[in-house]
Amino acid sequence: MTHIAVLGSTNMDLVAYVEQAPRRGETVTGREFRTVPGGKGANQAIAAARAGATVSMIGAVGDDAFGTKLRSALQDSGVDTGRLRTVAGPSGTAHIVVDDGGGNAIVVVPGANGTVDRLAPADDAVIASADVLLLQLEIPLTAVVAGARAARAHGIRTVLTPAPARPLPPELLAAVDLLVPNEHEAADLTGLTDPREAAGALLAQVPEVVVTLGSAGCLHVARNTEPQTLTAPRVTAVDSTGTGDTFVGALAVALGEHRPMREALTWAAAAAALSVQRAGASASMPYRSEIEALCTT
Repeated sequence: MTHIAVLGSTNMDLVAYVEQAPRRGETVTGREFRTVPGGKGANQAIAAARAGATVSMIGAVGDDAFGTKLRSALQDSGVDTGRLRTVAGPSGTAHIVVDDGGGNAIVVVPGANGTVDRLAPADDAVIASADVLLLQLEIPLTAVVAGARAARAHGIRTVLTPAPARPLPPELLAAVDLLVPNEHEAADLTGLTDPREAAGALLAQVPEVVVTLGSAGCLHVARNTEPQTLTAPRVTAVDSTGTGDTFVGALAVALGEHRPMREALTWAAAAAALSVQRAGASASMPYRSEIEALCTT
């Protein structure tokens, strides 16, 4: 089986469902509230595990009730939590408002994730044993850079989701094999609003880029190849929370299985299409059999 290592965040998602998200200074009445295990790192780990990989999670949770639930949620999905340490204090949380169109607005409070600022020797060993390393930006940048450098030193393919968007240091980009921003993150990184132009600009810094375009699909560019755009399956969105992480987790599995990029992107898009039709982040992520069934229809 493909082995995916994930260095990243674990959060408890506190999700309020509303007809329309409140504007500044406005109070609205929600129709439902849920607590759902999440965090971009944990989401990608669960997505990859459900898509058929062996997955190791590197990160931290607090010594609170949320921490216990987050660890259990990862384990229940088959993720190895041997390198998920427990630290004193609260776990990370994400405060999410989901509107009737399936859109969301999110405030992340790092909590225990803020303590993940370096790699331990055992973390390095996990990365060295993987086929793919997944990184995001919800833990301190020092750890993200250290993880990317460790993967490069061991010849491990590194996939970075640049979210939440922030300026990326050259030493990080130099160690990234594949960058997967959404169209807004690509614009933030380059100052270019056209996804194709933004992707082209990013190729000056990394060898390969996939820009996710929501319901429009995704754009793939790589050096010395022609850009390709893939459309997404037509579905009715219920909740887009975690959909991008589902895409990346499934994509990592396909790449770890050495599938051609177009086939890998089709597989990832199918996983994302299944996810967006369900409520929640990790709870909405499909299993391998579901992805395969959609890809064959």
